[in-house]
Amino acid sequence: MRPLKIFKIKPEERLQSAVVLSVIVSLNALFIYRMHDLFMQPGFGPYWKTFQREHGLTADGLVGPATLAKLLPTITGLKKSRRTITEIIVHCTATPEGKDYTVADIRRWHTLPVSKGGRGWSDIGYHYIVYRDGSVHEGRDVNISGAHCTGHNARSIGVVYVGGMDTRNKEAKDTRTEVQKAALLSLLFDLRKIYPQAKIHGHRDFAAKACPSFDATQEYRRI
Repeated sequence: MRPLKIFKIKPEERLQSAVVLSVIVSLNALFIYRMHDLFMQPGFGPYWKTFQREHGLTADGLVGPATLAKLLPTITGLKKSRRTITEIIVHCTATPEGKDYTVADIRRWHTLPVSKGGRGWSDIGYHYIVYRDGSVHEGRDVNISGAHCTGHNARSIGVVYVGGMDTRNKEAKDTRTEVQKAALLSLLFDLRKIYPQAKIHGHRDFAAKACPSFDATQEYRRI
């Protein structure tokens, strides 16, 4: 993850803000998101207003999605789909904790003929894949409907993280590493910038499955 950039403040505010600003600059994206409720306390208002003015936002002192988006690192180069996107659906690969798999692996699982244990699809079903090391990779072209959630593919973007099962591959488990969590958060923020009308859901919201092994709708409700 890239570190946050230090932002300028007016001289008269520098003394008051020094401690809070030094803390903000050093925080990573995930911690800022988790500390959202604390940062919404009234005493932080003047510092957020300074930040908002410096970043061309409405200086209301409230840490809403627009302010959080400026605080978080940006994943660049995301392509906007020509399709109308109303949902961003989060998945897991349903693979054992601690094991790495690549886009090529998942593509092979999805495209192998059914007779050989695959799905027989034309391509990988997901649009974005988040590895255990926090790197984000492209899958299926976003202009093409995915194959990840029955009844919701035409108007959605499919995002998957590698993992989601315990080490025995028997029970669903939230196996996201800290860098995976941060990468997912940054990716979802960027996707919401591109598709502001889209709602974030977990696969389990639409199917009788544990996927993605955590409550994505609740966790990402503020995005």
